Amino acid sequence: MKLLKDILYKVRIEEVVGNTHIAIEGMTMDSRAVRPFHLFAAIKGFAQDGHAYLDKAIENGANCVVCEKLPEALVAEVTYVRVQDSAEALGIIAANYFDNPSEKLKVVGVTGTNGKTTVATLMYELSEALGKKAGLLSTVVNKIHHRSIPSTHTTPNSIELQGLLSQMVEEGCEYAFMEVSSHALDQRRTAGLKFAGAAFTNITHDHLDYHGSFNAYIKAKKLLFDGLSASSFALINNDDRHADVMTQNCKGKVYTYALQSMANYRARIMENTLAGLSLTIDQHELYTQLIGEFNAYNLLAVYGIANQLGWDNISVLTALSTLKAPEGRFQYFRSDSGVIAIVDYAHTPDALINVLDTIQAVRSGNEKLICVMGCGGDRDKAKRPLMGKIACEKATHVIVTSDNPRTEEPKQIIQDIVISMDPVEKKKVLTMVDRDEAIAASCVLAQPGDIILIAGKGHEKYQDINGVKHPFDDFQKVKDYLKR
Repeated sequence: MKLLKDILYKVRIEEVVGNTHIAIEGMTMDSRAVRPFHLFAAIKGFAQDGHAYLDKAIENGANCVVCEKLPEALVAEVTYVRVQDSAEALGIIAANYFDNPSEKLKVVGVTGTNGKTTVATLMYELSEALGKKAGLLSTVVNKIHHRSIPSTHTTPNSIELQGLLSQMVEEGCEYAFMEVSSHALDQRRTAGLKFAGAAFTNITHDHLDYHGSFNAYIKAKKLLFDGLSASSFALINNDDRHADVMTQNCKGKVYTYALQSMANYRARIMENTLAGLSLTIDQHELYTQLIGEFNAYNLLAVYGIANQLGWDNISVLTALSTLKAPEGRFQYFRSDSGVIAIVDYAHTPDALINVLDTIQAVRSGNEKLICVMGCGGDRDKAKRPLMGKIACEKATHVIVTSDNPRTEEPKQIIQDIVISMDPVEKKKVLTMVDRDEAIAASCVLAQPGDIILIAGKGHEKYQDINGVKHPFDDFQKVKDYLKR
Protein backbone atom coordinates (compact mmCIF):
# COMPACT_ATOMS: atom_id res chain seq x y z
CA MET A 1 0.00 0.00 0.00
CA LYS A 2 1.36 3.44 -0.97
CA LEU A 3 0.25 6.89 0.14
CA LEU A 4 -0.53 9.28 -2.69
CA LYS A 5 1.74 12.00 -1.30
CA ASP A 6 4.66 9.55 -1.41
CA ILE A 7 4.27 8.79 -5.12
CA LEU A 8 3.61 12.28 -6.44
CA TYR A 9 7.13 13.67 -5.96
CA LYS A 10 8.98 14.70 -9.15
CA VAL A 11 5.61 15.20 -10.92
CA ARG A 12 4.91 18.67 -12.32
CA ILE A 13 1.51 19.34 -10.78
CA GLU A 14 -0.78 22.16 -11.92
CA GLU A 15 -3.50 21.71 -9.31
CA VAL A 16 -4.67 19.25 -6.64
CA VAL A 17 -8.29 19.01 -5.52
CA GLY A 18 -8.85 16.70 -2.55
CA ASN A 19 -6.83 14.84 0.06
CA THR A 20 -3.30 13.65 -0.77
CA HIS A 21 -3.12 11.48 2.38
CA ILE A 22 -4.92 8.54 0.77
CA ALA A 23 -3.93 4.93 0.14
CA ILE A 24 -3.21 3.83 -3.42
CA GLU A 25 -3.22 0.08 -4.01
CA GLY A 26 -2.77 0.07 -7.76
CA MET A 27 -2.91 2.20 -10.88
CA THR A 28 -4.13 1.94 -14.45
CA MET A 29 -4.97 3.95 -17.55
CA ASP A 30 -7.81 1.56 -18.50
CA SER A 31 -11.09 2.47 -16.78
CA ARG A 32 -12.27 -1.15 -17.13
CA ALA A 33 -9.33 -2.36 -15.03
CA VAL A 34 -9.94 0.06 -12.15
CA ARG A 35 -10.45 -1.50 -8.72
CA PRO A 36 -11.15 0.15 -5.31
CA PHE A 37 -8.28 2.39 -4.12
CA HIS A 38 -6.81 2.62 -7.63
CA LEU A 39 -5.29 5.66 -9.29
CA PHE A 40 -6.67 6.26 -12.78
CA ALA A 41 -4.63 8.25 -15.30
CA ALA A 42 -6.63 9.87 -18.10
CA ILE A 43 -4.33 9.67 -21.13
CA LYS A 44 -5.00 11.35 -24.48
CA GLY A 45 -4.20 8.46 -26.85
CA PHE A 46 -3.87 8.06 -30.61
CA ALA A 47 -7.47 6.82 -30.96
CA GLN A 48 -9.17 7.56 -27.63
CA ASP A 49 -9.06 10.12 -24.81
CA GLY A 50 -9.08 8.71 -21.29
CA HIS A 51 -10.80 11.86 -20.02
CA ALA A 52 -14.01 10.50 -21.55
CA TYR A 53 -13.88 7.58 -19.08
CA LEU A 54 -13.37 9.46 -15.81
CA ASP A 55 -16.89 8.73 -14.59
CA LYS A 56 -16.51 5.01 -15.36
CA ALA A 57 -13.17 4.85 -13.54
CA ILE A 58 -14.65 6.51 -10.43
CA GLU A 59 -17.69 4.25 -10.60
CA ASN A 60 -15.31 1.24 -10.55
CA GLY A 61 -13.57 2.50 -7.41
CA ALA A 62 -10.83 4.97 -8.38
CA ASN A 63 -10.02 7.22 -5.42
CA CYS A 64 -7.52 9.33 -7.35
CA VAL A 65 -7.58 10.71 -10.89
CA VAL A 66 -4.62 12.14 -12.78
CA CYS A 67 -5.82 14.31 -15.66
CA GLU A 68 -5.00 17.31 -17.83
CA LYS A 69 -8.45 18.86 -17.49
CA LEU A 70 -10.74 18.67 -14.45
CA PRO A 71 -14.31 17.48 -15.08
CA GLU A 72 -17.12 19.94 -14.47
CA ALA A 73 -18.61 17.85 -11.66
CA LEU A 74 -16.17 16.66 -8.98
CA VAL A 75 -16.79 13.74 -6.61
CA ALA A 76 -16.02 14.68 -2.99
CA GLU A 77 -14.32 11.38 -2.06
CA VAL A 78 -11.97 11.47 -5.06
CA THR A 79 -8.62 13.28 -5.26
CA TYR A 80 -7.98 15.02 -8.59
CA VAL A 81 -4.42 15.78 -9.68
CA ARG A 82 -4.25 18.08 -12.70
CA VAL A 83 -1.00 17.96 -14.68
CA GLN A 84 0.26 19.35 -17.96
CA ASP A 85 0.95 15.90 -19.47
CA SER A 86 -0.87 12.88 -18.02
CA ALA A 87 1.28 10.33 -19.88
CA GLU A 88 4.54 11.81 -18.62
CA ALA A 89 3.11 12.17 -15.10
CA LEU A 90 1.99 8.52 -15.09
CA GLY A 91 5.49 7.36 -16.02
CA ILE A 92 6.98 9.27 -13.09
CA ILE A 93 4.21 8.18 -10.70
CA ALA A 94 4.65 4.53 -11.75
CA ALA A 95 8.40 4.79 -11.20
CA ASN A 96 7.83 6.24 -7.72
CA TYR A 97 5.15 3.63 -6.92
CA PHE A 98 7.61 0.80 -7.67
CA ASP A 99 10.42 2.59 -5.78
CA ASN A 100 12.32 3.72 -8.89
CA PRO A 101 13.75 0.35 -10.00
CA SER A 102 15.75 1.84 -12.89
CA GLU A 103 17.95 3.61 -10.32
CA LYS A 104 18.95 0.18 -8.97
CA LEU A 105 19.72 -1.30 -12.40
CA LYS A 106 21.95 -0.34 -15.30
CA VAL A 107 19.27 0.14 -17.97
CA VAL A 108 20.33 0.36 -21.62
CA GLY A 109 17.76 1.36 -24.25
CA VAL A 110 18.08 0.46 -27.92
CA THR A 111 16.15 2.41 -30.55
CA GLY A 112 16.10 2.49 -34.37
CA THR A 113 13.96 1.19 -37.21
CA ASN A 114 15.81 -2.11 -37.59
CA GLY A 115 18.10 -4.08 -35.30
CA LYS A 116 16.52 -3.19 -31.93
CA THR A 117 15.46 -6.73 -31.11
CA THR A 118 18.76 -8.30 -32.14
CA VAL A 119 20.94 -5.81 -30.25
CA ALA A 120 18.86 -5.89 -27.05
CA THR A 121 18.53 -9.69 -27.13
CA LEU A 122 22.22 -10.27 -27.82
CA MET A 123 23.09 -7.95 -24.92
CA TYR A 124 20.86 -10.02 -22.63
CA GLU A 125 22.29 -13.31 -23.89
CA LEU A 126 25.84 -11.97 -23.64
CA SER A 127 25.40 -10.79 -20.06
CA GLU A 128 23.94 -14.12 -19.01
CA ALA A 129 26.79 -15.97 -20.78
CA LEU A 130 29.27 -13.89 -18.79
CA GLY A 131 27.52 -14.66 -15.51
CA LYS A 132 25.88 -11.26 -15.11
CA LYS A 133 22.19 -11.33 -14.13
CA ALA A 134 20.05 -9.35 -16.56
CA GLY A 135 16.55 -8.65 -17.76
CA LEU A 136 15.21 -8.12 -21.29
CA LEU A 137 12.27 -6.12 -22.63
CA SER A 138 11.75 -6.88 -26.32
CA THR A 139 9.29 -7.42 -29.14
CA VAL A 140 9.75 -11.19 -28.94
CA VAL A 141 9.77 -11.86 -25.19
CA ASN A 142 10.41 -10.23 -21.83
CA LYS A 143 12.95 -11.90 -19.55
CA ILE A 144 13.61 -11.59 -15.84
CA HIS A 145 16.90 -13.46 -15.51
CA HIS A 146 15.88 -16.99 -16.65
CA ARG A 147 12.12 -16.42 -16.42
CA SER A 148 10.22 -15.61 -19.63
CA ILE A 149 7.12 -13.40 -19.78
CA PRO A 150 5.12 -13.01 -23.01
CA SER A 151 5.55 -9.68 -24.79
CA THR A 152 2.58 -7.77 -26.19
CA HIS A 153 4.34 -4.55 -27.24
CA THR A 154 7.86 -3.58 -28.24
CA THR A 155 7.92 -1.32 -25.17
CA PRO A 156 5.33 -1.98 -22.40
CA ASN A 157 3.14 0.81 -21.03
CA SER A 158 4.72 2.78 -18.20
CA ILE A 159 3.02 0.84 -15.38
CA GLU A 160 3.92 -2.59 -16.82
CA LEU A 161 7.42 -1.34 -17.61
CA GLN A 162 8.14 -0.18 -14.07
CA GLY A 163 6.58 -3.37 -12.68
CA LEU A 164 8.85 -5.56 -14.83
CA LEU A 165 11.93 -3.56 -13.85
CA SER A 166 10.89 -3.92 -10.20
CA GLN A 167 10.74 -7.71 -10.64
CA MET A 168 14.24 -7.62 -12.14
CA VAL A 169 15.51 -5.82 -9.04
CA GLU A 170 13.82 -8.39 -6.77
CA GLU A 171 15.43 -11.19 -8.83
CA GLY A 172 18.87 -9.66 -8.25
CA CYS A 173 19.45 -8.46 -11.81
CA GLU A 174 22.18 -5.89 -12.34
CA TYR A 175 21.31 -4.97 -15.94
CA ALA A 176 18.20 -4.42 -18.06
CA PHE A 177 18.29 -4.22 -21.85
CA MET A 178 15.22 -2.89 -23.62
CA GLU A 179 13.92 -2.01 -27.04
CA VAL A 180 12.56 1.52 -27.05
CA SER A 181 10.02 2.17 -29.80
CA SER A 182 9.15 5.54 -31.30
CA HIS A 183 5.56 5.05 -30.13
CA ALA A 184 6.74 4.55 -26.55
CA LEU A 185 8.90 7.65 -26.66
CA ASP A 186 6.16 9.78 -28.18
CA GLN A 187 3.67 8.49 -25.61
CA ARG A 188 6.14 9.15 -22.75
CA ARG A 189 6.07 5.52 -21.58
CA THR A 190 9.73 5.85 -20.59
CA ALA A 191 9.16 8.90 -18.37
CA GLY A 192 10.63 8.26 -14.92
CA LEU A 193 13.30 5.90 -16.29
CA LYS A 194 16.99 6.41 -15.60
CA PHE A 195 19.12 5.11 -18.49
CA ALA A 196 22.75 4.13 -18.03
CA GLY A 197 23.06 4.34 -21.80
CA ALA A 198 21.24 4.25 -25.13
CA ALA A 199 22.08 2.96 -28.60
CA PHE A 200 20.82 4.06 -32.02
CA THR A 201 20.91 1.47 -34.83
CA ASN A 202 19.44 3.31 -37.86
CA ILE A 203 16.34 5.09 -39.04
CA THR A 204 14.40 4.42 -42.24
CA HIS A 205 10.83 4.61 -43.53
CA ASP A 206 8.34 3.23 -40.99
CA HIS A 207 5.37 4.13 -38.75
CA LEU A 208 4.39 7.20 -40.78
CA ASP A 209 0.75 6.20 -40.24
CA TYR A 210 1.28 7.12 -36.60
CA HIS A 211 3.87 9.91 -36.70
CA GLY A 212 2.53 11.65 -39.82
CA SER A 213 5.94 12.53 -41.26
CA PHE A 214 9.48 11.21 -41.35
CA ASN A 215 10.61 14.31 -39.47
CA ALA A 216 8.23 13.58 -36.61
CA TYR A 217 9.45 9.97 -36.56
CA ILE A 218 13.07 11.16 -36.21
CA LYS A 219 12.10 13.59 -33.43
CA ALA A 220 10.37 10.79 -31.53
CA LYS A 221 13.48 8.58 -31.70
CA LYS A 222 15.64 11.52 -30.63
CA LEU A 223 13.69 11.87 -27.36
CA LEU A 224 15.60 8.89 -25.95
CA PHE A 225 18.90 10.74 -26.29
CA ASP A 226 17.46 14.11 -25.24
CA GLY A 227 16.61 12.54 -21.88
CA LEU A 228 20.04 11.07 -21.08
CA SER A 229 21.96 12.42 -18.11
CA ALA A 230 25.59 13.55 -18.12
CA SER A 231 26.61 10.22 -16.56
CA SER A 232 25.02 8.20 -19.39
CA PHE A 233 26.49 7.11 -22.72
CA ALA A 234 24.98 7.38 -26.20
CA LEU A 235 26.20 4.91 -28.84
CA ILE A 236 25.33 5.95 -32.39
CA ASN A 237 25.63 4.21 -35.79
CA ASN A 238 27.85 6.72 -37.57
CA ASP A 239 27.11 5.19 -40.99
CA ASP A 240 23.47 6.30 -40.72
CA ARG A 241 22.93 9.73 -42.26
CA HIS A 242 20.73 10.82 -39.36
CA ALA A 243 23.34 9.94 -36.72
CA ASP A 244 24.27 13.55 -35.91
CA VAL A 245 20.64 14.58 -35.43
CA MET A 246 20.12 11.98 -32.71
CA THR A 247 22.69 13.46 -30.36
CA GLN A 248 22.01 17.16 -30.84
CA ASN A 249 21.49 18.56 -27.30
CA CYS A 250 22.37 15.15 -25.78
CA LYS A 251 23.91 15.54 -22.30
CA GLY A 252 25.37 12.03 -22.30
CA LYS A 253 28.83 11.05 -23.53
CA VAL A 254 28.55 10.30 -27.27
CA TYR A 255 30.37 7.39 -28.91
CA THR A 256 30.06 6.04 -32.46
CA TYR A 257 30.31 2.72 -34.28
CA ALA A 258 30.62 2.08 -38.01
CA LEU A 259 31.72 -0.24 -40.79
CA GLN A 260 32.21 2.46 -43.45
CA SER A 261 33.16 5.68 -41.66
CA MET A 262 35.48 6.77 -38.87
CA ALA A 263 34.13 5.87 -35.42
CA ASN A 264 35.09 4.92 -31.88
CA TYR A 265 34.18 1.29 -32.60
CA ARG A 266 34.93 -0.14 -36.05
CA ALA A 267 34.62 -3.55 -37.68
CA ARG A 268 35.62 -5.10 -40.98
CA ILE A 269 33.87 -8.06 -42.58
CA MET A 270 36.35 -10.75 -43.63
CA GLU A 271 33.88 -13.39 -44.80
CA ASN A 272 30.11 -13.57 -45.14
CA THR A 273 28.47 -16.93 -45.89
CA LEU A 274 25.34 -18.87 -44.91
CA ALA A 275 27.53 -20.53 -42.28
CA GLY A 276 28.14 -17.18 -40.56
CA LEU A 277 30.26 -14.05 -40.41
CA SER A 278 33.97 -13.59 -39.89
CA LEU A 279 34.95 -10.05 -38.93
CA THR A 280 37.57 -8.07 -37.07
CA ILE A 281 36.68 -5.78 -34.18
CA ASP A 282 39.45 -3.80 -32.46
CA GLN A 283 42.08 -5.91 -34.26
CA HIS A 284 40.52 -9.07 -32.84
CA GLU A 285 38.97 -11.66 -35.17
CA LEU A 286 35.44 -12.81 -34.41
CA TYR A 287 33.63 -15.74 -36.00
CA THR A 288 29.87 -15.82 -35.41
CA GLN A 289 26.86 -17.82 -36.55
CA LEU A 290 25.03 -14.60 -37.39
CA ILE A 291 24.81 -13.77 -41.10
CA GLY A 292 24.97 -10.59 -43.17
CA GLU A 293 26.28 -7.04 -43.04
CA PHE A 294 23.32 -5.86 -40.96
CA ASN A 295 24.34 -8.34 -38.26
CA ALA A 296 27.90 -7.02 -38.40
CA TYR A 297 26.41 -3.66 -37.37
CA ASN A 298 24.36 -5.35 -34.64
CA LEU A 299 27.39 -7.18 -33.26
CA LEU A 300 29.47 -4.02 -33.30
CA ALA A 301 26.74 -2.16 -31.39
CA VAL A 302 26.71 -4.95 -28.80
CA TYR A 303 30.49 -4.81 -28.48
CA GLY A 304 30.34 -1.02 -28.01
CA ILE A 305 27.62 -1.22 -25.34
CA ALA A 306 29.52 -3.94 -23.47
CA ASN A 307 32.68 -1.86 -23.61
CA GLN A 308 30.84 1.18 -22.22
CA LEU A 309 29.52 -0.98 -19.39
CA GLY A 310 33.12 -1.87 -18.53
CA TRP A 311 33.03 -5.53 -19.54
CA ASP A 312 36.25 -7.30 -20.56
CA ASN A 313 36.68 -7.06 -24.35
CA ILE A 314 38.17 -10.52 -24.90
CA SER A 315 35.51 -12.20 -22.76
CA VAL A 316 32.83 -10.31 -24.72
CA LEU A 317 34.22 -11.37 -28.13
CA THR A 318 34.60 -14.98 -27.00
CA ALA A 319 30.99 -15.12 -25.76
CA LEU A 320 29.63 -13.36 -28.87
CA SER A 321 31.02 -16.15 -31.07
CA THR A 322 28.65 -18.62 -29.38
CA LEU A 323 25.42 -16.60 -29.64
CA LYS A 324 22.61 -17.06 -32.16
CA ALA A 325 20.23 -14.52 -33.67
CA PRO A 326 16.84 -14.04 -31.96
CA GLU A 327 13.90 -16.08 -33.21
CA GLY A 328 12.53 -14.85 -36.55
CA ARG A 329 15.66 -12.83 -37.40
CA PHE A 330 17.27 -14.50 -40.44
CA GLN A 331 16.21 -17.86 -39.03
CA TYR A 332 16.91 -20.55 -41.60
CA PHE A 333 16.33 -24.22 -42.31
CA ARG A 334 17.83 -26.51 -44.97
CA SER A 335 15.58 -29.33 -46.17
CA ASP A 336 16.80 -32.85 -47.04
CA SER A 337 16.45 -31.88 -50.72
CA GLY A 338 18.76 -28.88 -50.25
CA VAL A 339 16.14 -26.10 -50.34
CA ILE A 340 16.99 -23.30 -47.92
CA ALA A 341 14.14 -21.47 -46.20
CA ILE A 342 14.74 -18.20 -44.35
CA VAL A 343 12.20 -16.50 -42.08
CA ASP A 344 12.80 -12.86 -41.21
CA TYR A 345 10.85 -10.08 -39.51
CA ALA A 346 11.68 -7.68 -42.38
CA HIS A 347 8.58 -5.47 -42.50
CA THR A 348 10.10 -2.18 -43.67
CA PRO A 349 11.65 -1.30 -47.04
CA ASP A 350 15.15 -1.00 -45.57
CA ALA A 351 14.89 -4.28 -43.65
CA LEU A 352 13.69 -6.09 -46.79
CA ILE A 353 16.61 -4.64 -48.80
CA ASN A 354 19.04 -5.76 -46.09
CA VAL A 355 17.83 -9.34 -45.92
CA LEU A 356 17.57 -9.73 -49.72
CA ASP A 357 21.03 -8.21 -50.21
CA THR A 358 22.40 -10.57 -47.58
CA ILE A 359 20.97 -13.55 -49.43
CA GLN A 360 22.32 -12.25 -52.74
CA ALA A 361 25.78 -11.91 -51.20
CA VAL A 362 25.92 -15.56 -50.14
CA ARG A 363 24.24 -17.28 -53.12
CA SER A 364 26.14 -18.58 -56.13
CA GLY A 365 23.81 -16.83 -58.55
CA ASN A 366 22.25 -19.86 -60.27
CA GLU A 367 19.63 -20.83 -57.70
CA LYS A 368 16.20 -19.19 -57.58
CA LEU A 369 15.38 -16.73 -54.81
CA ILE A 370 11.66 -16.93 -54.00
CA CYS A 371 10.35 -14.12 -51.80
CA VAL A 372 7.03 -14.49 -49.94
CA MET A 373 6.01 -11.07 -48.61
CA GLY A 374 3.13 -8.82 -47.65
CA CYS A 375 2.39 -5.73 -45.56
CA GLY A 376 0.42 -5.28 -42.36
CA GLY A 377 -3.03 -3.75 -42.37
CA ASP A 378 -3.93 -0.56 -40.47
CA ARG A 379 -0.30 0.54 -40.79
CA ASP A 380 1.84 2.82 -42.97
CA LYS A 381 0.43 2.44 -46.50
CA ALA A 382 3.19 4.46 -48.18
CA LYS A 383 5.72 1.65 -47.78
CA ARG A 384 3.59 -0.97 -49.56
CA PRO A 385 4.52 -0.17 -53.20
CA LEU A 386 8.15 0.41 -52.13
CA MET A 387 8.39 -3.06 -50.64
CA GLY A 388 6.76 -4.63 -53.69
CA LYS A 389 9.31 -2.95 -55.99
CA ILE A 390 12.20 -4.03 -53.77
CA ALA A 391 11.07 -7.66 -53.80
CA CYS A 392 10.73 -7.61 -57.60
CA GLU A 393 14.15 -6.05 -58.12
CA LYS A 394 16.02 -8.47 -55.89
CA ALA A 395 14.17 -11.82 -56.08
CA THR A 396 13.65 -14.16 -59.04
CA HIS A 397 10.06 -14.96 -57.98
CA VAL A 398 7.73 -13.02 -55.69
CA ILE A 399 4.58 -14.26 -53.98
CA VAL A 400 2.61 -11.33 -52.52
CA THR A 401 0.28 -12.47 -49.75
CA SER A 402 -1.37 -11.43 -46.49
CA ASP A 403 0.72 -10.42 -43.50
CA ASN A 404 -1.46 -9.29 -40.56
CA PRO A 405 -4.37 -7.68 -42.44
CA ARG A 406 -6.02 -6.63 -39.17
CA THR A 407 -9.20 -4.72 -40.11
CA GLU A 408 -8.23 -4.04 -43.73
CA GLU A 409 -9.32 -6.03 -46.76
CA PRO A 410 -6.36 -8.32 -47.67
CA LYS A 411 -6.99 -7.99 -51.41
CA GLN A 412 -6.68 -4.19 -51.16
CA ILE A 413 -3.37 -4.44 -49.30
CA ILE A 414 -2.03 -6.74 -52.01
CA GLN A 415 -3.27 -4.30 -54.65
CA ASP A 416 -1.42 -1.47 -52.89
CA ILE A 417 1.79 -3.54 -53.03
CA VAL A 418 1.64 -4.44 -56.73
CA ILE A 419 0.14 -1.21 -58.06
CA SER A 420 3.45 0.44 -58.99
CA MET A 421 4.99 -2.65 -60.61
CA ASP A 422 5.58 -2.46 -64.34
CA PRO A 423 4.40 -5.25 -66.70
CA VAL A 424 7.84 -6.92 -66.76
CA GLU A 425 7.99 -7.05 -62.96
CA LYS A 426 4.46 -8.42 -62.70
CA LYS A 427 5.50 -11.46 -64.78
CA LYS A 428 7.53 -12.75 -61.83
CA VAL A 429 4.74 -12.08 -59.29
CA LEU A 430 2.01 -14.34 -57.92
CA THR A 431 -0.68 -12.94 -55.63
CA MET A 432 -2.30 -15.24 -53.06
CA VAL A 433 -4.46 -13.91 -50.22
CA ASP A 434 -4.03 -17.06 -48.10
CA ARG A 435 -0.58 -16.97 -46.44
CA ASP A 436 -0.60 -20.73 -45.85
CA GLU A 437 -1.19 -21.35 -49.57
CA ALA A 438 1.50 -18.82 -50.47
CA ILE A 439 4.11 -20.62 -48.34
CA ALA A 440 3.03 -23.97 -49.78
CA ALA A 441 3.34 -22.57 -53.32
CA SER A 442 6.89 -21.32 -52.62
CA CYS A 443 7.87 -24.82 -51.56
CA VAL A 444 6.38 -26.29 -54.76
CA LEU A 445 8.30 -23.76 -56.88
CA ALA A 446 11.60 -24.41 -55.10
CA GLN A 447 14.08 -26.91 -56.51
CA PRO A 448 17.15 -28.30 -54.70
CA GLY A 449 19.54 -25.44 -53.96
CA ASP A 450 16.89 -22.72 -54.25
CA ILE A 451 16.27 -20.20 -51.45
CA ILE A 452 12.88 -19.21 -50.03
CA LEU A 453 12.57 -16.00 -48.02
CA ILE A 454 9.40 -15.56 -45.98
CA ALA A 455 9.43 -11.94 -44.83
CA GLY A 456 7.34 -9.80 -42.53
CA LYS A 457 6.18 -11.75 -39.50
CA GLY A 458 9.34 -13.39 -38.20
CA HIS A 459 8.87 -14.58 -34.61
CA GLU A 460 5.09 -14.01 -34.53
CA LYS A 461 3.02 -17.13 -33.88
CA TYR A 462 -0.27 -15.71 -35.11
CA GLN A 463 -2.00 -13.93 -37.96
CA ASP A 464 -4.21 -10.98 -36.99
CA ILE A 465 -7.42 -10.96 -39.06
CA ASN A 466 -10.28 -8.64 -38.05
CA GLY A 467 -9.13 -8.47 -34.44
CA VAL A 468 -8.76 -12.24 -34.06
CA LYS A 469 -5.28 -13.76 -33.69
CA HIS A 470 -5.21 -17.08 -35.52
CA PRO A 471 -2.32 -19.49 -34.75
CA PHE A 472 0.26 -19.18 -37.54
CA ASP A 473 4.01 -19.83 -37.47
CA ASP A 474 5.93 -19.06 -40.69
CA PHE A 475 8.97 -21.11 -39.70
CA GLN A 476 6.97 -24.18 -38.71
CA LYS A 477 4.81 -23.93 -41.84
CA VAL A 478 7.74 -23.87 -44.26
CA LYS A 479 9.53 -26.66 -42.40
CA ASP A 480 6.40 -28.84 -42.58
CA TYR A 481 5.89 -28.23 -46.31
CA LEU A 482 9.55 -28.86 -47.19
CA LYS A 483 9.52 -32.16 -45.27
CA ARG A 484 6.64 -33.54 -47.35
